[in-house]
Order: sequence, then structure tokens, then C-alpha cells
Amino acid sequence: MKNLLNYRFIFLLLVSIFLFSSSFQNLNAQNAKKNKVRLKADYVKIMNEEVYFNIRATSRIGKKNTNVSNIDVTVYNEFDDDKVELGTITTDMKGSSKFVVKDFNSLKADSTNTYNILISFKGNEEFSKASKRITFRNANIEAKLITKDSINYITAKLLDASKDSLISDASLTVQVQRLFQPLFIGDEFNITDEYGTISVPIEKGIPGIDGNLNIEVVLDAHDDFGTVKAIVIAPIGTPIIDESTFDKRTMWSPRNKTPIFLLIFPNLIIFGMWGLIVYLIYNLFKISKHKNIKI
Repeated sequence: MKNLLNYRFIFLLLVSIFLFSSSFQNLNAQNAKKNKVRLKADYVKIMNEEVYFNIRATSRIGKKNTNVSNIDVTVYNEFDDDKVELGTITTDMKGSSKFVVKDFNSLKADSTNTYNILISFKGNEEFSKASKRITFRNANIEAKLITKDSINYITAKLLDASKDSLISDASLTVQVQRLFQPLFIGDEFNITDEYGTISVPIEKGIPGIDGNLNIEVVLDAHDDFGTVKAIVIAPIGTPIIDESTFDKRTMWSPRNKTPIFLLIFPNLIIFGMWGLIVYLIYNLFKISKHKNIKI
């Protein structure tokens, strides 16, 4: 009887070990199949408009970098051993998303006036979880248009908002908004002086809608302050003259604006050809009727 019990115990033990090892192997296999997600994020502040984070998710699948779309990414504000959820956003087909901060004043900084942001992906059946931390300090750009000796200038001042102090030796870019790529003005690098300011002359003859130029002063991807942009609407451009012939009857106009001669001459040729064919057929019938020839 004791031997039988021992055999049963050994059998149950072996079955348990087999089931545990099988489930462990299946778990490892599932984890091995998951792809790693890489999160990238940039902080962008547009003065007097909005603050947002540009978030992008990629993964290396089959030795190729692939955009990860339709995943939920959660954004947190970390401070003093605490964490506050700001919201969740879903990546688009390009693996990108724009998370807009509704109220910048609601964000809390640490003791060094640095904002700490955690971007987290909890993972799913296909991808493993991932996270990304970014830090930045609050900076402001004060930009305006001035005229001196009949020359127009864009002047800008860069300030550390947390300390209410000027930022020197920082590179600012001055550019005019365009549909595809901005038009850069002045030097490639406009370095702020000891007063945190720059002054860049604006060339004459730059075209703009109704003569207005949207001039941007940009602190681009700074290590401490991220990207900060100020926009100045300057009425100093050359008005754009609309030379479009879209509403006129030209070769490249829409169908309802087809040139008159293209409507008349092709139709005359078509009707003339059909008229000739009808005339020939009519004469054939006359000939066959006259000679009693059946066709």
C-alpha cells in the first residue's frame, strides 16, 4: 500500500514539474516574440499659443526600423517623489503623436526649477513596455519688429522664466514661415549677447500674403530649454500678386472652363466626319436602287 502511495506521489510530482516547465517555456516564448519599442519625445513651446510634446514610437523589426502606430502612450509629470498623469494619446500611422499640455501652469517643477516628464507605454501582445523621460526648464522669447534708419529689424530677448534672468550665448534662428520649408534670415547662428538679445535685419522684397510676414524666432532643441518659438506678424513684405488663371478659360483650367475654340473646332470636325459618312452611305443606297444592286 505504501509503495502504491509513493508511486502516485512520484507520478503527480512529475506531472506537476512537466506542466510548470511547459507553462514557463510558453511564457518565455511569448515574451521572446515581443518587439521592443523605442520612444522619442521633444518639448515644444510656442509663445502665447501652446505647449506640447512631440512623441514618436519606433521598433526594429526584421533588421528594419518601423514606425509603431495605434499604441496608447501615457504622459506623467514627476516631481518630489510623486507622479501625476497628464493624459493618454494614441500614435498615428507614422508612429507619431502630439500631446498638447492644456495648462502649462498646472505642471510642477522640482527644487531646481526643472520639469520632469515621463512618457510610458504599458505594452501589448506584440510590443513590450517602454518608457522615456525628458527634462526641461521654462524659457521665454520676447520678439518684436523695429525700424531704424529705414531698415527693419527683428529683435528678440531670451529669458529663463524660472529665474527671471537673461540667457546669453544661446543660438536663435530667425525665419519666415513658408508652406514647405521656412526662409531663413540673417546668419545661420544668431548668438544672444550678454543681455540675452539678438538683432537681425530683414531684407526688402520678401513676398507675403497681403504684405504680411510671419517671422519666427526659434530656440531649437536646446539641451536645457527644449524648443521655444515666438512668432511676429510683420507688415513689411511685398504683397503677393495673384496671377492664377484657374478661373479663366485656359488649357490647364477645369472642365467647366474649357477654352471656347476647344469646344467648337473638335465638335465641327466630328460632325463633319459623321456628315461625310452619312452622305456616302446615302449615295450608295441611291446607286444600288438605280442599278437594282443589293448591298
